[in-house]
Amino acid sequence: MTQHGTLGVAVIGTGRMGADHVRRLDQAISGARVTAVVDIDPRRAEAAAARVDGCAAHTDPAAAMAADDVDAVLIASPGPAHEEALLEAFARDLPVLCEKPLTPDSASARRVLEAETRLGRRRVQVGFMRRYDSEYQHLKALLDAGDLGRALMLHCTHRNVSTPPGYTSQMTINDSVVHEIDATRWLLGEEITAVTVLRPTPSSGAPDELSDPQLVLFETEGGAVVDVEVFVNCGFGYQVRCEAVGERGTARIGDAHGLTVHAAGRWGGEIAQDFVTRFRGAYDREVQAWVDAVRRGGTTGPSVWDGYAAAVVCEAAVRAQATGGRVPVVLPERPALYDSPPR
Repeated sequence: MTQHGTLGVAVIGTGRMGADHVRRLDQAISGARVTAVVDIDPRRAEAAAARVDGCAAHTDPAAAMAADDVDAVLIASPGPAHEEALLEAFARDLPVLCEKPLTPDSASARRVLEAETRLGRRRVQVGFMRRYDSEYQHLKALLDAGDLGRALMLHCTHRNVSTPPGYTSQMTINDSVVHEIDATRWLLGEEITAVTVLRPTPSSGAPDELSDPQLVLFETEGGAVVDVEVFVNCGFGYQVRCEAVGERGTARIGDAHGLTVHAAGRWGGEIAQDFVTRFRGAYDREVQAWVDAVRRGGTTGPSVWDGYAAAVVCEAAVRAQATGGRVPVVLPERPALYDSPPR
């Protein structure tokens, strides 16, 4: 580690998410500093490095990982580049925080799973940040305590203001619903066993060829049913909600009960416009938890198995989109390294 036990971190990818993590590590997180940044665009890498004292710019992840002052890696590059970077980190026995997706498909995620299993210990925390959101943590604690009885259903909402050019119906699953997939597994402590996707007539605000909104249904091994409304061109804001229905009560998060203004004959509040704003605190807690665990010599949070399971469910959901039918989810036996259920 660098001076005074500070963790030296290489951030791979300096796009929107990577740049925000560079800022976070530099300004909001204790116990770590950014010692290297990596981007295939050298100018963008140099611009990111220039904002942090003593930070080096690279275009090759392997070169950054080889630096003497790099103790850990934060991967925020596009999903297709994750596998190579993860395997390089494994070869150097470096701990990793990998933004979702672990990899873009289950085959490559399985290769990463097998590589980490060969190491014999966990080195990766996957960036499912909702597990670090205070409201989600409160709901998780309530469900684990059994106050509501057995969870019967989850009702989830995932809305975005709009989508960028080139956004596809499949991306609603892989980029958006993937968070509900992980949240479902984590909140209930159960694997998802089947997926169905229903597609109403698209909204007039949806781009051509994009099926929006959609209703995604999950079944779990414990018999719970989860519905997810995903509406990525709702036009008015970014909303994420989850209501748990138990045998003895219900609980809901995501209503954003913040500042309410009464003025000019109206009342109202503010709706977040993007995930960076809504989950800022969750990202801070996620990265701090990773840094703290690495400095203790361990790994915490969502595992490679969680990333792999999410990839398998995503692929089943994309098939369900295409067929309109119910698609079973088939997972192999969980390796002993990941013995604990998705909690």
